[in-house]
Amino acid sequence: MKRFDSGSLAPGVRRAVQTLTLIMLAGAATLAAAQVVPVDPDWRESEAPPPPAPLASRMIPLDMPGSSLRFGVDAASVSVGRDGVVRYVVLAIGTGGAMNAIYEGVRCSTAEVKVYARHSAAGGWVATPTAEWQRLHEVAHSRHSLVIARNGACVGHGAAGTAADIVRNLKEGPDRRFVQ
Repeated sequence: MKRFDSGSLAPGVRRAVQTLTLIMLAGAATLAAAQVVPVDPDWRESEAPPPPAPLASRMIPLDMPGSSLRFGVDAASVSVGRDGVVRYVVLAIGTGGAMNAIYEGVRCSTAEVKVYARHSAAGGWVATPTAEWQRLHEVAHSRHSLVIARNGACVGHGAAGTAADIVRNLKEGPDRRFVQ
């Protein structure tokens, strides 16, 4: 039987085959992961504790390429609830120094994010009345939430330890977390 040699394909066709193979492998891995970790049907969300007043001096910077805003997490706001939700305050600072803050939570077990409240200098914290859990990968305006989940809040399908562990992870960044 003759072996298939991908080198005999035109470069464009070879690239298309490689891309299709990667997409299929990623899809299979996603399906496998979804089957390994079942969603707990008895899960109940705990009441979110009130957020602290946001302070830029406590900000742990986030690497957000392509954004004109500087994003970060207020280190004093990070908490891990009994429900497994990692809650924190995200700071967004414009080029002129204006700061907005968002109090949100990430549910690592389902890769979802929820906005509990928004803060402005003029009005303080205002609860989000229709707050619902949304998929991290499907919410375009929550790219910072995905960065937080990947860079320190979540490990696999769970919180990355205590609030102190998560703060340390975010400060060290993803490239330094596992260096001894």
